[in-house]
Amino acid sequence: MRHAKKNFELRKGAYYFNIKNGFNSAITIRRIEKEAAIETYKRYIKAKKECEWLGKWTGSEFVDSNFEKVVAA
Repeated sequence: MRHAKKNFELRKGAYYFNIKNGFNSAITIRRIEKEAAIETYKRYIKAKKECEWLGKWTGSEFVDSNFEKVVAA
């Protein structure tokens, strides 16, 4: 999924994921706590939404971008 310019600033230390919303657009979801981000992401997947896990924003890049590894840790 291509990342368009966002109209907000990413918060350092927060977890992010996108939910596809129609053709070529997405809603970005932010959760401060890792557990809350994982549970929310799982709920969207269970509801059959097309999601993309972005990971934790460090201020310059996303880390923990592999959802399976994040859940296992």
